[in-house]
Amino acid sequence: MGIKIQLSGKLNYHLLFMSAAIITPLEKFYHFELLKSNQTFLRQAHQSQWIHYSWKRVGSEVRSMAAYIQSLKLPKQSKIAILSENCAHWIMADLAIMMSGHISVPLYPTLSGDVLNYCLEHSEAKILFVGKASKWELQKKNIPEEILKIHFPYWEQEDCENWDTLIKDKAPLVKNFITALDDIATIIYTSGTTGLPKGVVHNFRALSSAPTWLLDEISRLGLLTDNERFLSFLPLSHIAERMLVEMGGLYAGAPISIAESIEKMPDNLRDTQPTVFLAVPLIWTRMQNKILQRLPQKRLGVLLKLPIIGEMVKKKIKEQAGLSAAKFIISGAAPIPVALLEWYNHLGIEIFEAYGMTENCAYSHGNRPGERKIGTVGITMPNVLCKISEDGEILVKSDCTMVGYYKEDQKTKEAITDTGFLRTGDMGEIDEDGYLKITGRIKELFKTDKGKYIAPAPIELELSKNPHIAQICVVGANLKQPMALVVLEEYAEQNREAIENNLLVTLDDVNTNLDNHERITKFVILREAWTVENNLITPTMKVKRNELEKKYTTQFLKWQEIKDKQLVWE
Repeated sequence: MGIKIQLSGKLNYHLLFMSAAIITPLEKFYHFELLKSNQTFLRQAHQSQWIHYSWKRVGSEVRSMAAYIQSLKLPKQSKIAILSENCAHWIMADLAIMMSGHISVPLYPTLSGDVLNYCLEHSEAKILFVGKASKWELQKKNIPEEILKIHFPYWEQEDCENWDTLIKDKAPLVKNFITALDDIATIIYTSGTTGLPKGVVHNFRALSSAPTWLLDEISRLGLLTDNERFLSFLPLSHIAERMLVEMGGLYAGAPISIAESIEKMPDNLRDTQPTVFLAVPLIWTRMQNKILQRLPQKRLGVLLKLPIIGEMVKKKIKEQAGLSAAKFIISGAAPIPVALLEWYNHLGIEIFEAYGMTENCAYSHGNRPGERKIGTVGITMPNVLCKISEDGEILVKSDCTMVGYYKEDQKTKEAITDTGFLRTGDMGEIDEDGYLKITGRIKELFKTDKGKYIAPAPIELELSKNPHIAQICVVGANLKQPMALVVLEEYAEQNREAIENNLLVTLDDVNTNLDNHERITKFVILREAWTVENNLITPTMKVKRNELEKKYTTQFLKWQEIKDKQLVWE
């Protein structure tokens, strides 16, 4: 039975009474280790082949590694870090850390050496699990000598102990270790668009509540089956992938396939045909471009209008995209253009935008099948309270809220109100049906030299509906008018005139609906893509606005002073 409660004149709280008790990840694992002993739990793509790990085999390896960790006699609830791209043993290491009674510290494998050193020292990590990490040669010299390093199978690293060797002769734990809900489970260092990352502390109550309630919500919608399948390719060190894919597979007792690499992800997606799939807007844009390369928009539009052929085309596209069985196709981490959602709608691919953050286990709002409103991030998830502060900030509250920032009492007090609401840092509006719309980031507001404030996110979202735009950042602090820095899907000299005309149409369309002080004077087309490697985006593909401004700020005035030109090619 669901009820909705009116708060501050807004319909913004969706509560579902739960009959299910909160169950920890380890308890779920023990359950399926017995129930589905010989069925596949983890499926690892490696050298274009699939390696299968049954629940029984995972249990054996995890129990032996947990026994080894316990044999080290570490202080109670020591921190143990994981530095690796996604792989089966990432999840096994996470379970082994829980089972040994310690605290996991997942780290992005793309971290620079100095940031990696900071996270390891700040968390006081005792052990570091290492897997595939492209920057390892640069990172390893920044790892404190006293930390024990253990490498995963298939990704041997020098100066590391071997996972297989350590568990070979180690008798697995027989007794099921049970954690208390208020025990600390993990410290997750934020990817950070500004400054050093903060360590978000979550207990097992938060880590367990989100998937327990989510599973109940899926059951309420009548969509939960015994044949769920997940594909993991976004970093497991990020809260959304960890909660939706790792915890989702664990709580549903469903197999998790792990992509070999971002390059091979489309092939792995087609092979897996998951029922649940999470991606970020950039992935949806790239997938759209791949489809249009094979079937140009004009021809696609004609085919879709044909009664029988149109349905055949949709079916084929979904199969080729790997989404033929998907029931929950989710977009998160950044805003997705409404035009892109509507484009996928025409193909019969319904993408559900959701909202959450590291500080609340990515459990806050979501659109659901039959309950979707495009342009919003949906209504509150069960057992979540949401309200908008007087200055427009989104405040949320649930048992999924973090304990606090590790060793950062003052920042914790700034982030959580006296009444337990988390300050998200996002601005938003709640409509009469309780749907939340994100309108920008408070810290991203900037002021032009006219003294007028501008929220760049909504403008970027409108401009990014142009299919040629891969990445965009609106800047303009202390300038006469804002401008947009742009990276194109393809920096094509041959098609420059056609691309320019197309971009100018988008610019005019968007500017028509903006106030005078918000209007974008020009696009600046940059050659260099923004990547994790050049530190211009986070591992979850959020633009690091401050790094972009630092890199290009000396050229802002030069670009602005170029007269009678709405496009500048650098």
